[in-house]
Amino acid sequence: MAGKVTIIVHSGDMDKVYSALIVANGALAMGMEASLFFTFWGLQRLKKGELEKGPLSKMNMLGIGKWMVKRRMKKAGAASLERLLQDFHELGGKILACDMTMQIMGIKKEDLRDALISDYCAVGTYIDEAKESTITLFI
Repeated sequence: MAGKVTIIVHSGDMDKVYSALIVANGALAMGMEASLFFTFWGLQRLKKGELEKGPLSKMNMLGIGKWMVKRRMKKAGAASLERLLQDFHELGGKILACDMTMQIMGIKKEDLRDALISDYCAVGTYIDEAKESTITLFI
């Protein structure tokens, strides 16, 4: 492999989840390993039926901004969050769910899309992944 990327997905904002998945899929396509550590509001997006629910980080305008961005993305032929997440999983990317966040926010394993999650873990697992990485990001 040509290196490794580890990304903390802290935000549940639609555009930030897109950014994390685009970078991670790009890394996998370039022969790198990639891990996404979902925590706090990012972890909310792994709940069943919640992937597309996040607002825009800027200019949400009570949902109109998100609607406009999604419309422009569709017109441009951009992949959906669902497609990007599925591609990431199928290409061998690791999806790590923070179990401390699950406890704090009252999230149970059965609330999450278990088939996509590689590991339910704590910060130590993230640190181990990051130690071996050539690129680390916080989104």
